Amino acid sequence: MSTREQHWADHQERGSFWLMKFTALAVRLLGRRLLAPLLYAIVLYFFLFGRRARHSIRAYQQHLASWSGRPELRPNQRRVFAQFMAFADALLDKLDVWNGKLPLEQIEIVDPANLRAQLRGERGQMLVGAHLGNLEVCRALAELGEKVTMNVLVHTRHAEQFNRLLGESGASHLRLIQVSELDPAIMLQLSQRLERGEWLAIAGDRVPLHGGRSVQADFLGQPAAFPQGPWLLAGLLKCPINLMFCLKREGRYQVTLEPFAEAIEWRRSQREQVIAEHAARYAARLGHYCLQAPYQWFNFYPFWKTDDDASA
Repeated sequence: MSTREQHWADHQERGSFWLMKFTALAVRLLGRRLLAPLLYAIVLYFFLFGRRARHSIRAYQQHLASWSGRPELRPNQRRVFAQFMAFADALLDKLDVWNGKLPLEQIEIVDPANLRAQLRGERGQMLVGAHLGNLEVCRALAELGEKVTMNVLVHTRHAEQFNRLLGESGASHLRLIQVSELDPAIMLQLSQRLERGEWLAIAGDRVPLHGGRSVQADFLGQPAAFPQGPWLLAGLLKCPINLMFCLKREGRYQVTLEPFAEAIEWRRSQREQVIAEHAARYAARLGHYCLQAPYQWFNFYPFWKTDDDASA
């Protein structure tokens, strides 16, 4: 098995469900204030003994500094640790989201194209986010805002367990759907959900575990693998696709919604090229938002091939 195949497959697949289960239980028993020291201790352990994760974050910070021409972003021990602690802070905020303690009034929505009004449209659309900031806040839009059903497309085998935990925490308008493969049954289900006015949300910055198609795109000045899934889905489902980024700025979340493509269309001979062009545009926007919140990039595995080789 290659190093890239081992990236978040071995860690996220097993760890994210149990971490969510632990935190969901702990917040009920302890509350955020008492849980915070324990969670920070866990992340400190992760920082001290996760050599691969430290290397990956250091590489990200170095690429960001070089690409942006901002030497103050170059990695050192303090800045790498700050990114780990930002991850702990984001986990605590997820607890508030899951437990309905993050009201819409505490979220600034930047929506110059007024996409939020389209949440109430007859047919749904697609939102593409990233593991930058706190994508969980899309629940605030689904649960507290327009009461639209938000289907979050994931690659984890634990989707049904996640749904059960979300239901226990009161998330009636948020559902996780496993999309490891785009088989006809999944495509039919997603099409039906769009026709019912439901929306789809997917992250555009992680290649699926099991044979997922990827495309190379320039990201922070270096070639990196991005999934084809979001752009392929939008083309097959013939739905508009939009970007959503949720960053924490001065202690307050800022959700930015921006239109990306009214439609993605291709002729058979042009499909790979069209998908590559959309992945490159997405990577450029992702870099733009990384620069706005440098410590809120939460991909703790070798994202670039050069990093993968160096840490093998």
